[in-house]
Amino acid sequence: MSDWLDDLRLAVGMLTRIPMPHPHGASPPYLARAQRVFPLVGAAIGGAIGLFYLTFLATGMPVTAAAALALGTGMLLTGAFHEDGLADMADGFGGGRDKAAKLEIMRDSRLGTYGALILLVSFAAKLAALASLPKSSVLMSLIAVHALSRGPLPTIALMLPDARDDGLAASSGQLDFATAATAAAIAIGVAFLCLPIIEGFLAILVAGCAATAVAWLANQQIGGQTGDVLGGTQQIAEVAILLLLTIRLG
Repeated sequence: MSDWLDDLRLAVGMLTRIPMPHPHGASPPYLARAQRVFPLVGAAIGGAIGLFYLTFLATGMPVTAAAALALGTGMLLTGAFHEDGLADMADGFGGGRDKAAKLEIMRDSRLGTYGALILLVSFAAKLAALASLPKSSVLMSLIAVHALSRGPLPTIALMLPDARDDGLAASSGQLDFATAATAAAIAIGVAFLCLPIIEGFLAILVAGCAATAVAWLANQQIGGQTGDVLGGTQQIAEVAILLLLTIRLG
């Protein structure tokens, strides 16, 4: 139980702006092990965004404005951690001519054209999807979306080699199968608890397909994964699952 609490504190500190004491200096293997609870932290983030959205709606705010502010509040909560990874990944994959150039662009903190465009498309898709969800489905849907979109990350980190020798992904320690399997199991469990059976199954399938597609692309582009790739995977999976639930539940 102590290990699980340590992992939760560390995962919350990594994935959000909430200050948390990091156990054992937050060094490997603790960073790697903490990834097993990423879906739990994601579920809490999704729940918070859903509650903000419903609160904004309760004030009489227009649906689109409420959705935009709720998504913005979510980005404040997470520090736009995964959005930054998505933008860096898009800039690197779109602008670099070879692996070295792509990795160098991804390390650059400046926002490029590809990064700006993919952030615009991603936010617009999430905004439209969230605004189209029935109010009664919003909270459970967002909990499931944010858990499922983080569930595959440890598996990608386990299956793909580190594309560079430094950086967050390389310094997190060696993942093992148990950690990846635990994260996947938690995400799947949350999905089936929050969604109807068919929608839960489809959401799991979409999450897996989105993560597999990004992992394949990353392997083709840079020969492995980085922290930016993991962040980009979460964002793409989030958009894909949210759009699916809008189609199925809207």
